[in-house]
Amino acid sequence: MSKATVRALGWGLFDAIIARSAERGLTNPWQRLPNGQPHFEPDYRTLMELLGVPIFLRASSQSGVPALALDVWIAHELRRAGLDSDAVWPRSEAPRVLPGPIARLLDGAGRDRALIERRLRIIGGGITGASAEVLGKNYRKQVDVVVSDWSTGPEILISTKRMDSSFGKNAANRVEESYGDAKNLRLRYPQAALGFVYGLNSMILTQEPLKADWLIDLLGKLGREDDAYHAVCLVLMDFSQQPPPDSSDGGDGDEAAPTADVVDDVDEDEVAAALDSLPEVAILRDRVPVALRPETFLATILNRVLDNTPIDYHREARRLRDAAAE
Repeated sequence: MSKATVRALGWGLFDAIIARSAERGLTNPWQRLPNGQPHFEPDYRTLMELLGVPIFLRASSQSGVPALALDVWIAHELRRAGLDSDAVWPRSEAPRVLPGPIARLLDGAGRDRALIERRLRIIGGGITGASAEVLGKNYRKQVDVVVSDWSTGPEILISTKRMDSSFGKNAANRVEESYGDAKNLRLRYPQAALGFVYGLNSMILTQEPLKADWLIDLLGKLGREDDAYHAVCLVLMDFSQQPPPDSSDGGDGDEAAPTADVVDDVDEDEVAAALDSLPEVAILRDRVPVALRPETFLATILNRVLDNTPIDYHREARRLRDAAAE
């Protein structure tokens, strides 16, 4: 199976998992704590299913599919929180990057929709795409999860990284890269909520325990830098069936992966059968410091966006958060 086909099938499975989560009922992710404060409760079941996709496909890091599992889940959580679905990229359908005004134009285009879509594919030029690139202070950077609109500019910029093996070789490289990326983006978009999500194979706890302690400590410090990320998240993944090893260069495939984001050539029966055969993946929440847990990360990112915008922006997101505080 070619990389492009693996990526297309990956998107087909991701989309089916997200659709299935919607069928279960998207309840308010904000829950009220005994002290009356709102607490964000992530949809971990969907995360575990998404993380099983690249293992089922035996997708290498260079295919981009393992990293996409985290991207799709973070975008799913932002939509659950009430942010405009068309402003959250990657979108839940192709094209994965599409400005909200263009999406609304297509929704009202009627029989002209196919013609406009075809023209958009020809033009490209950053209007649509499979991934989002933004200009930082000094260079352009592909950002994995974005919330943006033409009227506001980027409001959320989240980078994701994964490390499934080669811990001693790659642990420092991934975090060091993130420092430079944070500064590049933060200096151009000081009002945006900047986040970093790190997916880590729990094997590191037994294979490289000292490296695990060092890495977790470093991630915590990364989230406390004044000129870096506003929030950092660690997703500690425990696999019943181990994923393929990382590529030899230590990359996770984000930059070099094929750009295909459509699922037109994916057989629906194949997707349905695959959904029933996904390997089990557990999330070790208790082994992660509270400051690095997904619930803390998502609450911090969302609160920053809502606090930095007028009250008439993101009304649904505010309603959901306020409902948990009542």
